[in-house]
Amino acid sequence: MSPSALHYFPLALPFLLLLAGLLAATVAAVAIKILRFASSSMGIGPWTMLAVLLLSLLGSYVNIPIATLPEREILSVAHVTYFGVRYVVPVVREWPSTMLAINVGGAIIPILLSVYLVAKTRLFGLSAVGIAVVATACHLVAHPVPGLGIAEPVVVPPIVTAIVALLLSRQHAAALAYISGSLGTLIGADLLNLGKVQGLGAPIVSIGGAGTFDGIFVTGLLAVLYASLATGGRESATAAS
Repeated sequence: MSPSALHYFPLALPFLLLLAGLLAATVAAVAIKILRFASSSMGIGPWTMLAVLLLSLLGSYVNIPIATLPEREILSVAHVTYFGVRYVVPVVREWPSTMLAINVGGAIIPILLSVYLVAKTRLFGLSAVGIAVVATACHLVAHPVPGLGIAEPVVVPPIVTAIVALLLSRQHAAALAYISGSLGTLIGADLLNLGKVQGLGAPIVSIGGAGTFDGIFVTGLLAVLYASLATGGRESATAAS
């Protein structure tokens, strides 16, 4: 497999443009200073966070190979008719090998930022709970898709993350949303289903790539918006008093 075959955007152009549009809308919100107080809630400045999201979107094009899953033989049956009599005979079918990779924008960048946010905010216990809940929800709805890998409905990670982050801590909902949504999705949808990817006929299966990248990216936008709502509300209350 040539190196160029490893690099591709995990979404078709219309959906990729949709995510880019959501990012542009969030950038516009920053430009009109809706998110000017986000840094104290998120643990990272809003412009820095948006730059990370842009890098995630661009980095989704790059997959780094980490392993090759060997060919798999599956024993099935076929029917042979001879003089009007149907006989059952075993047939060995071979599935091609699958390249296991990790996506830069959908896995490496979210993991590094999540680790930083956990260390910065010191929300070790709450982060562990949030990750566990989101991972469980994602694992329940994620399914192997022939020719693709593991996929899940894009709405599940953001919705579950939104609820979990607010229930755990309204003050730190932004950081918890990113940590829980990113790591929970990667663990629940991808890592816990690695045993199912062999035999799907997908030449490349990317952790954080096609099937899960969109959900991870939207949870990042959700985290930025949470930061705006939390800190903006506190600033307004302070000004009123």
